[in-house]
Amino acid sequence: MMPVDSGVTKLERLVAKMHAVARRHWQRALRIREKVKFSEESFHLVLAGGVGVIGGLVNLGFHYCIEISQRLFLHRQGEPAELAAQSSFWERLLIPSLGGLVAGMVLYWGLRLVGKQGSSNILEVVVSSDGRLPLRTTLVKALSSLLSIGSGAAIGREGAITNLAATFASKWGQLMHWQPYRLRLLVACGAASGISAAYNAPIAGAVFAALIVLGNFSMNLFGPVVFASVVASMVSRSFFGMKPLYEVPQFDFSGLGNLPWFVVLGLITGFMGALFLNMLHWAEERFAKLPVPIYIRLLAGGGMVGLLALGYPEVWGNGYGITNKFLLGTFPSSEYPILSQVGVFFAKLLATVVTVGSGAVGGVFTPTLFLGAGLGSIFGGLLQKAHLGAGLPTGAFALVGMGSMLAATTRSPLLAMIMVLEISLDYSLMPPLMLACVVSTVLARRLQPESIYTEPLRRKGLLVDRESLRPGSATEQTVGDLMRAPVPPLRETASLQEIADRFLTSSNNFLPVVDAKYQLIGVVALQDLKEYLNAGEEMSAVIAYDVMRPAPACVTPAQLLLDTLPIMLASEQRNVPVVNSLSENRLVGAVVRAEVLGLLSEAIAAKGQAKAPSELSPEGATGNGA
Repeated sequence: MMPVDSGVTKLERLVAKMHAVARRHWQRALRIREKVKFSEESFHLVLAGGVGVIGGLVNLGFHYCIEISQRLFLHRQGEPAELAAQSSFWERLLIPSLGGLVAGMVLYWGLRLVGKQGSSNILEVVVSSDGRLPLRTTLVKALSSLLSIGSGAAIGREGAITNLAATFASKWGQLMHWQPYRLRLLVACGAASGISAAYNAPIAGAVFAALIVLGNFSMNLFGPVVFASVVASMVSRSFFGMKPLYEVPQFDFSGLGNLPWFVVLGLITGFMGALFLNMLHWAEERFAKLPVPIYIRLLAGGGMVGLLALGYPEVWGNGYGITNKFLLGTFPSSEYPILSQVGVFFAKLLATVVTVGSGAVGGVFTPTLFLGAGLGSIFGGLLQKAHLGAGLPTGAFALVGMGSMLAATTRSPLLAMIMVLEISLDYSLMPPLMLACVVSTVLARRLQPESIYTEPLRRKGLLVDRESLRPGSATEQTVGDLMRAPVPPLRETASLQEIADRFLTSSNNFLPVVDAKYQLIGVVALQDLKEYLNAGEEMSAVIAYDVMRPAPACVTPAQLLLDTLPIMLASEQRNVPVVNSLSENRLVGAVVRAEVLGLLSEAIAAKGQAKAPSELSPEGATGNGA
């Protein structure tokens, strides 16, 4: 027993010494503890790493599902354009039509089966909602996309991969009951991981999420999306290797005299980018007006792709294989290569427009790169025919065309530059690429104000000037940064007893009232119920609609906090309602009035203190005058 007692005694003495040291140096111990504590920023990096793993695995799973879908429709797998060239005329015509019909039926019946859910648009749930993406709706759309891609539809796989990764990330946050600001960050991380894994482009994935999805490069947001993008890329590389997605030869660009030709190319791609967006919008409107179910519209879209494939089998798929040939300068091997390229370009343009316009689910990122490569290759070929642009192969113009066409449709030259740089791993073409991207963006914006991502939001009245949203102090934060779940609303048909029960079981003095579409139509105030407290049975027919006040002034997630100051000052409510847009007025959250006013007052006071010393002149400091 003695050795055991001796050991216990020594342990007690050691603990006592540690306590004594801690008491003597408690201030230093607290400083150390403050430094090593697990901050929210660190927690977000951990979450981003998990989302990156999700994005990499989604890319892997979708790759194998596409192979299964191809075997289902074509009984073999490979590059869609090559498979189309090997197929008979009847197969080229019927397989896209059949695929469109089946994909449309999945959408038609699947969405009815899962019921009405929220928006599955990534940008919409970040800009004007609480970051909640519906899982069942996304799974139905992903299955429809798989069927369309496997049957040769002219769309890319990156759209479904990005949506799935973002939705799984959002669902993770929903299951953990996290606040909307964290859900929106997870959605952005999912988008970054999807793009990164799909293109093996971690920088472009991070920039896409920060610039397009969040519209914010502040470090507390950019750090997690970078983390997610890198992890997704490494997970994807562990399965598919380091090989770049596109085969790009090395180019040597050092002549100043050739630079103006890329300005001209930028003008051409800027015009074609705006035309492409207008054509997509026109096709979507025309197909939407057809008095037929979605599967008939997709059948029609697939049939049009099949008709185009009779003369140009290259229209099948996202165009990845033909884009490689444009870059290598090996397409086509015909007597009149430029005429063949022009035919393929316009056939692919029409195929993409009718596919997307008919309602097929998929991405247009890769088809846009195809169109840019085709346009650049045609332009380079014409220069060579005219004995201009000496020393530059058509592949150089194809690569720059990819970037400038992407910049024209996304309105993001930075994203386009980084994407092409990661695709090519060739820095020598960066100067002409930068020039072409900027020129194309400026021209496209003049011809078509909205990008391919903001156009759907504009139609819903949700559009905001995201370029004006800059990271920084509280005066530059948005409502979405502080938005919480809304006060549980009442339906307009709620009885007086239900209203009373809600007030008795909550600390709120105001309850929002919504209709069947979750649109905010008014509020019920506790003080307005006083006249009904002593009422008898005759008041049993009174409902919320009878006692509610008109809907108060609301804010939207994208509004700057400083812009909401008049509303916050005038509001009687502790929790000011947040709606998705002032036109649709759908309740999506709430912000705590005291929290907003506190942040703004602190920021304004801090700015005033910062200005005060600089505003003191030497004369004022020494007391000049009375």
